[in-house]
Amino acid sequence: MIYFKFPFDEKLYSTDENSTENHINFYSFDGFNKIDFNGNIIETNQENFDKSSISSQSLTEDKNNFIAETQDEYLQNLEKVIEIITENQLPKLVYSRRKIFTDFNEINLKESFKNLCNSYPNAFRYIFIDGENSWMGAFSEVLGKFSKNTHDFETMSLAGTLPVSENWSEKEMEEQKPVSSYIRNILNDYSENIEESETYDHISGNIKHLRTDFKVKINPGDLDKIIQELHPTPAVCGIPKDFCKENIQKIEKFPRELYAGYIKIETEETVQYFVNLRCSKLYKDSVHLFVGGGITAQSNTEKEWIETELKSEAVLKNLVIS
Repeated sequence: MIYFKFPFDEKLYSTDENSTENHINFYSFDGFNKIDFNGNIIETNQENFDKSSISSQSLTEDKNNFIAETQDEYLQNLEKVIEIITENQLPKLVYSRRKIFTDFNEINLKESFKNLCNSYPNAFRYIFIDGENSWMGAFSEVLGKFSKNTHDFETMSLAGTLPVSENWSEKEMEEQKPVSSYIRNILNDYSENIEESETYDHISGNIKHLRTDFKVKINPGDLDKIIQELHPTPAVCGIPKDFCKENIQKIEKFPRELYAGYIKIETEETVQYFVNLRCSKLYKDSVHLFVGGGITAQSNTEKEWIETELKSEAVLKNLVIS
């Protein structure tokens, strides 16, 4: 069972029971796992959502026995990450953690999802329950958007994070530049004419990012290849991709699962790919919040911790619990 809203679109969508159709896929960060939702995409309404069987009673109990990193553990690991970055002269490596929230008796999933939708109108917002996998998230990063009519392909470079009220420093600007270069270099192999925007502020709730937009015309047969080359982008992994991915899996305490993977949604006119960032895995007795940050040689470990705390609020502040 899945419900979702597209960015800047308050229509609520779900799927019907047509088992021969499949238009929604969630891919894990490592690319080894995928969750498919069968059925045609249909527009639904709030009344149907309110009547749906989405409730905390449908969730499984958390039997992982995971213990989240303390602040001290996180800061120590960040020092190791910065050492790897410095020794190998990396532009950036993305390090993430889980924040595990257990201070509740019951989650009102429907009201929590409504809150998330209202808080992030410019994001892709979703909630799903699929056996042992139940997730909810709201995020703005588009991995790709392809028009079947015009063959236009759009993507974005989104990196650097600060509270909305703060000014950008050199650290954030230097963090975003290699993401843009990475995307530009890939698109150059598929098109001679790349439209590129100026870099500008992208507001997402209580935080902001630096964003640059890209647009090209491509051969439809190249779409899957481009997505595979783009994922995981430096915004969720680092540069060089394979080296950073290998080290992420060695250093991070827990597997990322669907976090920093991507979601593919195919309609009659478009194929859209969203990076699964501000998200959480839901259990009857806990919520696992996934948060990370782009680390550079100039990173301040204390500030990185604060940044992940801010990011965790995206879901946490919208939970309705008792």
